[in-house]
Amino acid sequence: MKGKAITGLALLVGTMGLYAQQIPKTELDIEAFIEERFAFQEEDIPYEDLYESLLQHYFQPLDLQKATSTDLQSLYLLSPKQIESFINYRNQLGNFVSLYELQAIPDWTLTTIENLLPFVVINSSNPHQSLPGFKRMAKAENAYLLLRHNRVWQERKGFSVPDTLANGTLSSRYMGDPNNLYLRFRLQQPSDFSMGLTLDKDAGELFTWDPQTKRYGFNFLSFHYTLYNKGRLKMLSLGDYQLQYGQGLVFGSGFSVGKGAETITTVKRSSIGVRPYTSVLEAGYFRGLAATYSMGRLDMTFMLSNKSRDANIQTTIDSLDNSSSYLSSLVLSGLHRTKNEIQKKAQANEQNLGVNLGYQNFDKTLKVGVNSLYTGYSQPIYPTERVYNQFEFKGKSNTVHSIYFTYNFRNHYFFGETALSKSGGMGHVAGFMSSLNSKLDFSLVWRKYDRNFHTFYGNAFSEGSRPINEEGLYMGVYFKPNRKFSWSAYYDYFSFPWMRFRVYAPSIGHEWLSRFKFQPNKQLTLFIQFREEIKSRNLLSEDQPSSQYLLAQGKRQNMVWSLNYHPNRSWQIKSRVQQSFYKFAGEKSKGFLIAQSISGEAGAWKFSGSLALFDTDDYENRQYLYEKNVLWAFSIPNFYDQGIRTYLLVQYKVNPRLTIWGRWAKTNYTNREQIGSGLQEIAGNKMVETTFQLRYQFNR
Repeated sequence: MKGKAITGLALLVGTMGLYAQQIPKTELDIEAFIEERFAFQEEDIPYEDLYESLLQHYFQPLDLQKATSTDLQSLYLLSPKQIESFINYRNQLGNFVSLYELQAIPDWTLTTIENLLPFVVINSSNPHQSLPGFKRMAKAENAYLLLRHNRVWQERKGFSVPDTLANGTLSSRYMGDPNNLYLRFRLQQPSDFSMGLTLDKDAGELFTWDPQTKRYGFNFLSFHYTLYNKGRLKMLSLGDYQLQYGQGLVFGSGFSVGKGAETITTVKRSSIGVRPYTSVLEAGYFRGLAATYSMGRLDMTFMLSNKSRDANIQTTIDSLDNSSSYLSSLVLSGLHRTKNEIQKKAQANEQNLGVNLGYQNFDKTLKVGVNSLYTGYSQPIYPTERVYNQFEFKGKSNTVHSIYFTYNFRNHYFFGETALSKSGGMGHVAGFMSSLNSKLDFSLVWRKYDRNFHTFYGNAFSEGSRPINEEGLYMGVYFKPNRKFSWSAYYDYFSFPWMRFRVYAPSIGHEWLSRFKFQPNKQLTLFIQFREEIKSRNLLSEDQPSSQYLLAQGKRQNMVWSLNYHPNRSWQIKSRVQQSFYKFAGEKSKGFLIAQSISGEAGAWKFSGSLALFDTDDYENRQYLYEKNVLWAFSIPNFYDQGIRTYLLVQYKVNPRLTIWGRWAKTNYTNREQIGSGLQEIAGNKMVETTFQLRYQFNR
């Protein structure tokens, strides 16, 4: 009785505060969320996959009445201290009355709550649970059809009339038209079921029905049907899905950020389990069956996958004229525009069989688990021999097994995973996150991946794009002395014991980042960010002696100044200045970008636009820039040389069910007369791109 009285008082206080400071539950601002968590944009980060994984959190919100500390950590929004405060508050006062009560939790700020709201609910029960299957689907909370068209209007060389070569044959050209088409259908009821279909055709791909090359109109098709919480069956997924358990050494698909301006919460992977796959990336997912069965404190997940893979296939003939084939590489681009690219489509078959066992103790502070994954291919893989790839995977099958744990003690989170692959190579990750007090957080991650450690679906914390041939130690700190000022920083030391691509000797390097953020009020936010990275790389061929390979260290420095101003709830103005420097083998180069953007809304209309000027000496100083795009699309173009970039985005809500978007973007270069190379080359100095999208929501 006393607890409920305190709860009522807390709710009253929180509700009174809302009159002064409203907490609207708005649509997810993907740009702000990702920008806060990526320190610097790199080309090898699969942004589309990260975005789609984040949307899974959005469409399958976390029920705060049941959420564990691990569940909350998986959102990458709360510090260990804030999670501990949440658990203690709920344990002492019982279930929440409403989302507004979150204001009464110690150490939770209004900004924290605003960031969290798109991903959480109070009481996730389905009011239509008792209805038969088809009637329940008809009442799905998230039910929509989305159609998108995208196109670059200048003619690329791949779409031009082919040339006649010296041998009389025609030069290679794209088989299809320059339109990019995307269609998504989704029916989803949180904590009950999810079903969806995603279709995609890239520019240059032919819209055709050809079962032999697995092209059925659209070039790529993804589908899933998933059930949640059916008695002891926590999850059953048919079709396309991903898994994430432990620290990502075996099952590492899904949303994971790594090093960024958020230096604490993003270093640890979370065991989010099985998730439907809805992206258009044509690799990095499973296709088949996955199920999670609960036996009290022990959960068991079983998965089976069988799918085609794009590959470069080679044929050998022995002295008896017997032929055999092998794969020289798996192709990850997902593009099938030319005859050569189409010939690589679905050339291999990949089978996966895996299991996860996870146990948690009574108070859910300790979780331990075991992962095991077998992967087999229809033909053996033998990569083209290079001086640096002697320890890469070779053969027809691979197995990788791991054990992992997470343990939270008050404001401290400890985690780790150790894995062993068929080759005998091992991978290790261990670390902790800690709130030393209400103002200071600290994180530390150590990792070691052998040069012959092979994991095909791993996505553990690393400097490289894969967890292989690397050792490193990361330290992060976040300091917030008051509500207006915060400082985040990290330092990461790493080494590569064996050779790598373009690095033909063992090497070392380091990276650090520091961000100062000042927010005097809700209307104004200013941050300044500095980043430095030092890595070794081969000297240019003309500087190499004939008997050996020599390395030189490249130093990359980046600086960002950003100012956000919200004069009111409807409008936002953002100013941004970026500058970079790169030094290698005594040569220095630089680049900068200045961008001004504005966004706002008026009634059923929403607008966003930007103007950016860039000037770089070379590709090493290319500048990445976040841009607003149509709903659930992600845009981070990079720019080098000299030029101007502009875009305009318009959204109009025709009625509660139908919303349309239109986007126009143009890049003008002032110091070149062609854009791109190869079949992507555009003759001229400008490129115009448009995107049109409509979404129809069925249950509105």
